[in-house]
Amino acid sequence: MDWNVLLSTFVLLFVAELGDKTQLAVISMVSKYGHPGAVFMGAVGALAVVTLLGVLGGQVLCRLVPAIFLRKASAVAFVVLGILIWFEVL
Repeated sequence: MDWNVLLSTFVLLFVAELGDKTQLAVISMVSKYGHPGAVFMGAVGALAVVTLLGVLGGQVLCRLVPAIFLRKASAVAFVVLGILIWFEVL
């Protein structure tokens, strides 16, 4: 286990997910149903499956496309999305 990779992934995703639509959806579900344990387990399961799909997809992409290109393409995509959000296109 590479603990540095684990910790950096945790910190990156923790910061990225704070205050996002998933968190708002979870708050809404708890307030609607009043079962925080069930909402927590459902949310954890859903996020685990989505993450698994990302990991598996990333693994396949890394076999087909050089990692340096993927990193640069990801950076460009984030910048473009940021600009589109800034100008309220999205």
